[in-house]
Amino acid sequence: MKKKIVSVCLLLALVCLLFAGCGGTGKLNDGTYKGVSSVYTDDEDGNGNGYGEVYLAISNGEIVSCEFHTYEENGTPKDAEYGKQNGEIMNQDYYNKAQKAVAACAEYAKQLVQTGELKEVDAITGASINYSQFKEAVKDALKQAKG
Repeated sequence: MKKKIVSVCLLLALVCLLFAGCGGTGKLNDGTYKGVSSVYTDDEDGNGNGYGEVYLAISNGEIVSCEFHTYEENGTPKDAEYGKQNGEIMNQDYYNKAQKAVAACAEYAKQLVQTGELKEVDAITGASINYSQFKEAVKDALKQAKG
């Protein structure tokens, strides 16, 4: 009888270990965390596409706020000026695409807070590099939050 009880306990412990390793975000420590992506390069023209930074606030083990911003390689923010040349819109289509990418930053952050899961954040057409930067930066911040 003792052997059977020990066997059942060992089996239960093994099952618990297997489930514990199956994913999920794990326990997140409360606080504010900054994550940074690497610098991305556009393969088509060789121009740099900069990097992304995310700020996550964790409370009670859950993501309660998120900010995501992108920057040129030199640290210049990609904001309302992104897509202009010398402060002027020289190419309206290019400017519109650039601003769509800027707007996607807020949408990615909003989706993460709503879903609580990075895998549930959907890519936005025209902002795929931002999406890659966002995922990488969030993973960096979550790694710190799991500390």
